[in-house]
Amino acid sequence: MDQPSKAPSAQVPSPEAIQQGIIDWTESNVGGKVIRVEQVRRWRPIWRVDVDIDGAIKSLAFKGPRDGEVIPYPVEHELNMLQLLRDNGIPVPPVHGLCPFPPAVVMDWMPGGRDPGMVMMAAESESGMGEDRWAASHEYMDHLAAMHKIDPAKFLASGLSMPTGPEELALNGFERFYALGKRHGVIDPFMEFCRVWLQRNVPQNRQRVSFVTGDCCQFLSDGLDVTTLLDMEIGYLGDHLSDLACFVGRHPVENLGDIGALFKRYEQSFGEKIDVDALAYQVVVFMTVAFIFPVFTLPVTLPGGDWVESQVQVAFCGRRCAEALADVMGVALNDEISLPAPVASPLEDMAINKLVEEIENMPTTELFPAWKRDIINKIPRWLASQLHYGRWAEQEDLNDLEKILGVRPANNSEGDKALCDFIAVAGPEHDEKLVRFFYRRTLRQCHICVGPDAPKNHIIFARLEAVKSLYQV
Repeated sequence: MDQPSKAPSAQVPSPEAIQQGIIDWTESNVGGKVIRVEQVRRWRPIWRVDVDIDGAIKSLAFKGPRDGEVIPYPVEHELNMLQLLRDNGIPVPPVHGLCPFPPAVVMDWMPGGRDPGMVMMAAESESGMGEDRWAASHEYMDHLAAMHKIDPAKFLASGLSMPTGPEELALNGFERFYALGKRHGVIDPFMEFCRVWLQRNVPQNRQRVSFVTGDCCQFLSDGLDVTTLLDMEIGYLGDHLSDLACFVGRHPVENLGDIGALFKRYEQSFGEKIDVDALAYQVVVFMTVAFIFPVFTLPVTLPGGDWVESQVQVAFCGRRCAEALADVMGVALNDEISLPAPVASPLEDMAINKLVEEIENMPTTELFPAWKRDIINKIPRWLASQLHYGRWAEQEDLNDLEKILGVRPANNSEGDKALCDFIAVAGPEHDEKLVRFFYRRTLRQCHICVGPDAPKNHIIFARLEAVKSLYQV
């Protein structure tokens, strides 16, 4: 994919200034005295803030926007959605307002735990599903069904648009992300192919409009009970099956247990059978957005975030998006790929090894914890893998592109532009070979991400399960 050149970054506030801004807002708007501010490891900047109010400790969550314009909603969108959902009986955190600096939605810090759902963290520590979490997962399906039954007209005053017709219902969320990509100047043929395929294959029998999270399965639980539903930052009005698609897309990086059993519980609560074909379509929608989203984060050079996780997500989610397409289309995919011998780069390797060593020995502080240092240290390690295998991947891409285009592009940048032009006029008879191409391209990048000695059962190779298999149809 091609990205536009990035303008110089604006002055970035220091961690000390951000911490003081959190303290000032809290003590002015909530009261009491702040005794702790701790940033937690997540995709987006989130701080836990403990406040002493007349001898009682209250914990708040400051949830900021992701760095750069990477989602199509402002930070106050999440506050509005949380207020509406809470007013309609959905267990979400009480909100206290918007902090202007750092920009953040302020809400109660809710008790309970969850799986972080990040690929590299899942590779480091396998996600599990205990008995208590499994019981809470069934309760979550009841809350999800109740949320989907809320009258969608209640959300219009908060700026959500009511979809009209099957295409808007199916793609109301996706089209916002696609438009954002075009504003960023992203040139990505897979994004273009997915849009063409999705528009061409919209289910025509769908009518029900629901508020959907856009990024489902996120909740905290304590013992057997759900304590809160989380993360409504991209919530919109669309097909309620789009939230169920998240279960297929997230599992097993985030171990969600028996997906089919959860779907049956949802059907009981919602009072309607799941349209399995429409659900499979929505899995493609979800995986397309999951692939597009990290593409936006890669050129963001502001401090923070997890740049390598974004690179991994592009490869991992892109490959699983191709698998979702193949599932719907009935296309068999060939996963017989292995890395060649690495290209020797002794001077560069020495420099990278030196950089890794220096980063590993950087002192940590309260404002620069070890997890931030480790995230930075993944960048030179990723760069070493690209030095060793990037040229091989590009040549393989170009070999495959030549079979599709009839000519061999000089490089991947030229090839992406040519493939975008091809997709713009190609008919559905080319879909199968394009899906196979994008699968092989993203699978190669998955191999580069984990290196030559990764086991075959590494989480990054986890195959997206067919909807009909999960649903036991």
